[in-house]
Amino acid sequence: MPELLIELFTEEIPARMQSRAAEDFKRLMTEKLTAAGLQFSEARSYVTPRRLVLVVEGLPERQPDVTEERRGPRVGAPEQAIQGFLKGAGLASLDQAEQRDTGKGAFWFAVVRKAGRPTAEVVSDALSETLRSFPWPKSMRWPGPDFEWVRPLRGVLALLGARPLGEPGYEASNQTVGHRFLAPEPFRVEGFADYKERLETAFVLIDPLDRKERIVTEAEVLARDASLALRPDPALLEEVTGLVEWPVVLMGHIEERFMALPPEVLTTTMRAHQKYFALEDGAGKLAPRFLVVANVEPTDGGVAIVAGNERVLRARLADAEFFWNQDRRIPLQERLPALEQIVFHAKLGSVADKVRRIAALAPEIAAKVPGTDGAHSARAAQLAKADLVTGMVGEFPELQGVMGRYYALDAGEPAAVAEAIATFLRG
Repeated sequence: MPELLIELFTEEIPARMQSRAAEDFKRLMTEKLTAAGLQFSEARSYVTPRRLVLVVEGLPERQPDVTEERRGPRVGAPEQAIQGFLKGAGLASLDQAEQRDTGKGAFWFAVVRKAGRPTAEVVSDALSETLRSFPWPKSMRWPGPDFEWVRPLRGVLALLGARPLGEPGYEASNQTVGHRFLAPEPFRVEGFADYKERLETAFVLIDPLDRKERIVTEAEVLARDASLALRPDPALLEEVTGLVEWPVVLMGHIEERFMALPPEVLTTTMRAHQKYFALEDGAGKLAPRFLVVANVEPTDGGVAIVAGNERVLRARLADAEFFWNQDRRIPLQERLPALEQIVFHAKLGSVADKVRRIAALAPEIAAKVPGTDGAHSARAAQLAKADLVTGMVGEFPELQGVMGRYYALDAGEPAAVAEAIATFLRG
C-alpha cells in the first residue's frame, strides 16, 4: 500500500505558528482523505522554519467502489419528472431503472454504481483545497498562485509511493532542497525514509523533537564543561527550535561589569531580544555566560558567531545599564506626578487616579488580613505603578513591578513594601 509524502516549502514560518500549522495540515488532509473513503494506517506531520511535512502510510491505490440507491418519481409521473430523474441518476432510459412498491405506491428506483477514483486524484484535490483554506492567523499574497499563505510558498513536493503527484493550481514535484546556506542545491527523493535521510545529510532536521533534543544535549555538554548548569526555559526552547533547521549551540561571555545589573534585567535582555539561554553556577546564581543557538555549521568553531553575538549583547546591556543608573536618580515617590499623564480608562481617569483609589482601599483590606501592616499596604499601593514611567520598564514592559521592587529598596523603602510592589501584578 503506497505512502503519501507532501512537503510545502516556504519562506520562514514564524516560530509561534509552526506547531499549530503542523497539526492543522495533518488534520485538514486526513479529514479529506477519510471523507473520500480512503483509510490509512498512520499519519504524521513535521515542521521546520521552511517546511510543512505530512506523511500518510497505508493508503489504498484507489477509493472503494460505491453503490448508491436513488428513489425517483412515482410510476406514471409526468414525463418531465421522469427525464429529470434519469438525468440525475445518469441513466439512458427507464429500462435501467427498477419499479418498487414502497407501501405508498409504486416508485422508480435507480441503483448507481460509482467506481472509486485513483488515490492520486483524490490526494491532489485534497491538497488543492487545503492550500486554499489553510487557517493561518495571518497570511499574504504574492505574484503567482491564486491563494494566500503565511509566507511565499516556493515549492510543493508530493509523492504517492514513488510517483510525483500533480497538484491543480500549483506545480508539484519529487524535488526539495536542503539547508538555505549549507546545502541549497535541489535533489530528488523516493519516499519518506529517503527524504528524511537525505535532508539530514543536507543539514536539515525535520522533526522538532530531534532539533529540541540536539539543542538541550549540546547546551548541557557546554554548560557542564564550564562547571555550570543550563537554566531551564521551556518557552524559549520551543521558540528557538522553530528558528533553526540545523541547531548548533555555542557559548559566549558576558562582561563582568554587567553582572552588577539585576539578574532579571540580564535574563530579559538575553531572552526577549537575543533568544539566548542563561547559565547558572553551582549556587543557582546567574553566571557571566550565555548560550546562543546558531543555524549554521561554523567553519571556525563558532568564533565569529560568538564574537558577533557578544558585541550585540554588549550594546543591549549597555543600554540597560544606562536605564538602571538613570532610573535610580529619581525615587519612585517623585515619579508619581508623571502618572497623571497616563490614561488608565477614558471614564476612569489616569493611572494616578487608579493609584489613589487602590491606596485608599489598601488599609481597609489589610485590616481584614491578620498580621498585615496597613501603612505598608497603603504605601505599596501608592508606589506600585510608579515604575511605569522609568526608562527600564519603558524598554522592558515585562519587568514592571520587578524593577519597582529594586527602585523601592534603593530609595530606602521597607522590604515588605518593595516585595508587595514586585508581586502586585501577580495577585
